[in-house]
Amino acid sequence: MTLSEKKQLQLTACKVRMGIIESTYNAKCGHPGGSLSATEMFTYLYFKEMNIDPKNPKWADRDRFVLSKGHTAPGLYATLANRGFFPVEDLKTLRRIDSYLQGHPNMNMVPGVDMSTGSLGQGVSTAAGMALAAKHQGKSQRVYTLLGDGEIQEGQCWEAFMFAAHYNLDNFVAIIDNNGLQIDGNVADVMSPYPIVEKLESFGFHVEAIDGHDFDAIEAALNAAKAVKGKPSAIVMKTVKGKDVSFMENNAGWHGKAPNAAEYEQAMGELKAIYAELEAK
Repeated sequence: MTLSEKKQLQLTACKVRMGIIESTYNAKCGHPGGSLSATEMFTYLYFKEMNIDPKNPKWADRDRFVLSKGHTAPGLYATLANRGFFPVEDLKTLRRIDSYLQGHPNMNMVPGVDMSTGSLGQGVSTAAGMALAAKHQGKSQRVYTLLGDGEIQEGQCWEAFMFAAHYNLDNFVAIIDNNGLQIDGNVADVMSPYPIVEKLESFGFHVEAIDGHDFDAIEAALNAAKAVKGKPSAIVMKTVKGKDVSFMENNAGWHGKAPNAAEYEQAMGELKAIYAELEAK
């Protein structure tokens, strides 16, 4: 990608992070940590990778994205809003009883959401089914799904991986957000999923291990996945939970907690400073 393209993606990612903080602060609840860690991937998928149309969110031939770690809905919502699926201002209504932006994505209410998710392990299974359906229909659609590294402690994820490999779903990409932390602490201490890359390879996947905050690495990994034929792909991205908000970074306590007023001001101040620095380059 060109330097100007990368700069635009970085600026957009910063806006997405501001939306995550804005929404969780106004909701007084939500999951900022894992939303912030996956922001670059959300941004690249929706602003460069996927074949989608915000003016026609139900377009039959669109690529599909399933947020298997559905609790990080603030990240998906902020991305969809900035992409033009619905007004950015609506992010402030997160989790209100009369809002369409609830704590987990609802495909019947939110434009751009392809699957209702929340129960961990079920999203990746649905995504694999979507990929098989596209194959049966002779369509060129690609299906992407984002999982947490804590989520892959669920056995259902591995059943879905086995399914994807068995049916040679080369239109399927499983993305693991390896930020190392889950609600109870370090994933390695709670129930270690490691070695993730080797396990996925043993299940028949083409696997790329990348820095999940590097747009060049994300682009290269997704391009490699498109080039693979006859097997599914996985991207294991090393990330920082709470990325770009100093007091949230690498802190498991921010898995599912909203910032208070002082924390909101600090977080938004830090993100605005990052945005200004990027803009000045």
